[in-house]
Amino acid sequence: MTYTSASAHDPIEEIQPDVFMVRGSVRLNAILRITRNMVIIRHEGDLTLVDPIRLSDAGEEQLSKLGSVKRILRLGPMHGMDDPYLIERFRAELWAIGESQTHPEPKPDVLIDTESPLPFPDARLFGFAGLKQPESALLIQREGGLLITCDSIQNYGDYRFNNLPARLVMPWIGFPKTTLVGPLWLKMMTAEGGSLESEFRRLLELEFDSLISAHGSLLRSGAHAAVEAAVDRAFKS
Repeated sequence: MTYTSASAHDPIEEIQPDVFMVRGSVRLNAILRITRNMVIIRHEGDLTLVDPIRLSDAGEEQLSKLGSVKRILRLGPMHGMDDPYLIERFRAELWAIGESQTHPEPKPDVLIDTESPLPFPDARLFGFAGLKQPESALLIQREGGLLITCDSIQNYGDYRFNNLPARLVMPWIGFPKTTLVGPLWLKMMTAEGGSLESEFRRLLELEFDSLISAHGSLLRSGAHAAVEAAVDRAFKS
């Protein structure tokens, strides 16, 4: 099997006790390169990679010092290009809220829902209902709450790791430097004639102050108000 190659990324950074992130990148096509992030959650020496990215050799060495990779947690169905490599490399299980049409292989080893016990404490899974493909968000319930999303909610404090063409085009295609509901994601995931506003209003019932999504940058505080404003803008009448 031919695996994807590692893309440019930062070193692993601890953002909460036993919660880490890697800010990296992905090339969408021959022209555009954008940010892509991974979250790592450690519990009793076991690591869960949330919407993971393949790391460089140096990155994998740093990862090995944190613990043993046991599983991948896929929050969004459009993320999974590096999963085959990571599953083979670490003999990891794939956990997901449902199967992906975008990345049908490998299939999840463990199908979970919002009531399923998670392999780390102080956390709960949020599942969006009524989407064309299943997507979830993860809430770490400590230190004010950390919301981890895939493509549904994104935050752009800057455009680092985006190449010049991406930096130029992103504000014009719906990705300004702010917190936002992913516009392309929203279009792809909404059923014809439907609306996902009620799902985002339900998401806002969660308590969180920080946000990290699979694209963009970490929002360390004020995330709940930022997400509420993003939802208001996305669904304004």
